Amino acid sequence: MALPLKPDSDRIEERSAMPLLDTDVLQSFVTIAETGSFTRAARQVFRTPSALSMQIKRLEETLGKSLFVREARRVSLTPEGELLLGYGRRLLRLNEEAVSQFLAPTLEGRVRFGTPDDVGTRILPGVLAQFARSHPAVEVDVTMGASLELLSQLDKGELDLILVTADGNGELSGRGEVVHSEPLVWASREGGVASQRTPIPLALANHGCVWRKAALSALDRAGLLYRIAYTSEHCAGQEAAMLADLAVAPFPASLVRAPLKRVGHEAGLPPLSEYQIRLIPRAGCGQASEALAGHITHQFQALRR
Repeated sequence: MALPLKPDSDRIEERSAMPLLDTDVLQSFVTIAETGSFTRAARQVFRTPSALSMQIKRLEETLGKSLFVREARRVSLTPEGELLLGYGRRLLRLNEEAVSQFLAPTLEGRVRFGTPDDVGTRILPGVLAQFARSHPAVEVDVTMGASLELLSQLDKGELDLILVTADGNGELSGRGEVVHSEPLVWASREGGVASQRTPIPLALANHGCVWRKAALSALDRAGLLYRIAYTSEHCAGQEAAMLADLAVAPFPASLVRAPLKRVGHEAGLPPLSEYQIRLIPRAGCGQASEALAGHITHQFQALRR
């Protein structure tokens, strides 16, 4: 015997009984998870730590699960918190897309964007994916090259927006804005002997690269003997020489990953300075370029969290 169908009103009431997640609370949850601290998260979302604690308490009561393990100096996610983090990020992203679809002005056109390869490979996948969702009518042409070449193309009007590497006191110090900075370190193959050789074999980028300039200046000041064993336009070439244990190289700290390792004082190498990544637009580049610049800046901010 078939069961009678429930009236539509009953089915609607059943669906509405399921609690809905507040996007404001989700934003607080995701920010706490990413910063590992209620205090740091509070500064980012412009609330007090106690207000965030209340939000999370209500969220945990709604879901019937504990989301954070509270330790002395930081908080970490429980397994349930890890699961919610994935959902939370997707829900916030969908919310942003939905609002942008109706409220953000429709942008069209073309952006000619230039970046060095070591910078582009770190941020481009995320930037281009987000930008395509929020501004699907804008075409983005990407050019990869050395910073000096990109700057020349920008000044000629051939590019609209560029990322370049720079030092803090160079000729670019007054152009664009600094979107990222980090220390340069010496790197070589873990367990290798390249850093013990005399003269020190170096793998460097081409002339004009701030990594190259910083390395040679530091070695000259320290009076150390060196030889330029390998030169490459791309950082992948430097990495290949290090992986083969043929050279040491100046590298951003964030790019040194196993089987590479940092070397320095123990190998008799001098400390290196920080380097910057600057975002420089062409004058009058237009709204589409400004929108892409905003996405790039946001991506670098996310990397620092």
